[in-house]
Amino acid sequence: MSRLGDIGAKLYRGEVGYDFVAKRFIWYGISILITVVALAGFLVRGLNMGIEFQGGAVFTTPQNTQVSVAHAQEAAEKASGHQAIVQQLGGDKLRIQVAGIETSESDKVRSALAEDFGIADAGKIDAQLVGPSWGEQIASKAWQGLWIFMVLVVIYLAIAFEWRMAVAALIALIHDLTITVGVYALVGFEVTPGTVIGLLTILGYSLYDTVVVFDGLKESSKDFTKQTRFTYRELANRSLNGTLVRSINTSVVALLPVAGLLFIGGGVLGGGMLNDIALSLFVGLAAGAYSSIFIATPLVVDLKERDPEIRAHTKRVAARRASDARSAREEKAAEESADADDEPVDAEPAGAAHGGPGVVGGQRRQPSSRGRGRGRPSGKRR
Repeated sequence: MSRLGDIGAKLYRGEVGYDFVAKRFIWYGISILITVVALAGFLVRGLNMGIEFQGGAVFTTPQNTQVSVAHAQEAAEKASGHQAIVQQLGGDKLRIQVAGIETSESDKVRSALAEDFGIADAGKIDAQLVGPSWGEQIASKAWQGLWIFMVLVVIYLAIAFEWRMAVAALIALIHDLTITVGVYALVGFEVTPGTVIGLLTILGYSLYDTVVVFDGLKESSKDFTKQTRFTYRELANRSLNGTLVRSINTSVVALLPVAGLLFIGGGVLGGGMLNDIALSLFVGLAAGAYSSIFIATPLVVDLKERDPEIRAHTKRVAARRASDARSAREEKAAEESADADDEPVDAEPAGAAHGGPGVVGGQRRQPSSRGRGRGRPSGKRR
């Protein structure tokens, strides 16, 4: 068995483990810090909305266009009078986005670009006009889908598990979405329909890891108040450790191909929707893996320990442990006392048997009676 598999087996059996729940305030602090930074980036920098949400034109040059990205951006902004975004695609193709221009302006910009790039036929530059209403429809449908998803998730988890787990899962999902949106704002990536698709995709994947941990917790805590060996917090921590390796493996396996799309595919094939989807998936999956381990289960424990029944059970467990510890101490003291009684007595000094000097007490001599038995008849005593 591999080392990781051996560790996973020991974690599942409870032989080893890490107390995630006891250090939950550290995890909460880290999440709050990251979330505050993400919100600050969103409020200060804002999102770089793509042309699909602003409206404008997208120009794609033919292959083997020997023009640098900086030169193409300068030429597009000069021809249109608006800010332009240029991306290098595969085969020396360029994708030029110019927001805020209409149909009549797009033809003029395309002709100016063809002349500047040395392209004889301006028709070889593909031009697509995008209206802002299309992006608004996508955003509206995405928000509707998000709210419906959240409501259904809360209802399902409340029925399948309990309302505390539903609340914890909802907080974890909001945590993941906030961090993903904040990263987009901080790095300045363009928000496109691909970004929206990626955000909606990570909701289900982030929820998957959380539900796996909750399912293990539900099984291990069934009728747990009838026993006084473990508290609810300890059972939650054991369930978390039992699914830890599985959660890590699932997240790593999912992140590797997404990282390939983001760092390798985007560099080779160029930007565009591939990068947009990959970035949102990568950040969302990483945040989801973190929240399922460090946020969701500790939140359930905090909510659960507000229940008077759970607090009473925790006190019973503590009382039993104190009683067991007291009994163990008494038993140990009794064993030590018995061992002390069984120790052999030290031999007497050599001079003690002969009444030598310095001996306080030797063997006591019985007084002798010289007349004992004198005058008695022989035989049995009467």
